[in-house]
Amino acid sequence: MMRIIQGDFSDPRVVDLLHIHLTSARAETAAGSAHALGLTGLQSPDISFWTIWDDETLLGVGALKRLSTDHGEVKSMYTVQSLRRRGAGSTMLRHIIATARANGMSRLSLETGSWDYFLPAQALYRNHGFVECPPFGDYVLDPNSVFMSLDLRES
Repeated sequence: MMRIIQGDFSDPRVVDLLHIHLTSARAETAAGSAHALGLTGLQSPDISFWTIWDDETLLGVGALKRLSTDHGEVKSMYTVQSLRRRGAGSTMLRHIIATARANGMSRLSLETGSWDYFLPAQALYRNHGFVECPPFGDYVLDPNSVFMSLDLRES
């Protein structure tokens, strides 16, 4: 049974997975277009960070960044490569959506890559109601990025 808990930045398993995520994101997109947050970036006070586990096995991570009182951003969604297609990503995304709603947010946005490596992530987000949108927050139009949002009042 999967369980989601607040991420522990002192757990070496979590630190290792965040390093893999950051390294993969940077390797699979153009220089300057990878927006994944690393260990330090995720420790910002405007970010909630979680890990998802199956017993003692770390399956993945996910975060919610508050952009404003009613707008949040999905950050650092990542599932261990060998453990994908078991529902961990969907479970984490549902948790982030529910938390955003519970915190009064009406819109949830995200940025992911446009390269083939990111197609499964794009499909996951679309399956949960996200649609493409213009850049938001501090992002600028970038052919290496896909911007998506979810209206939490409608879903």
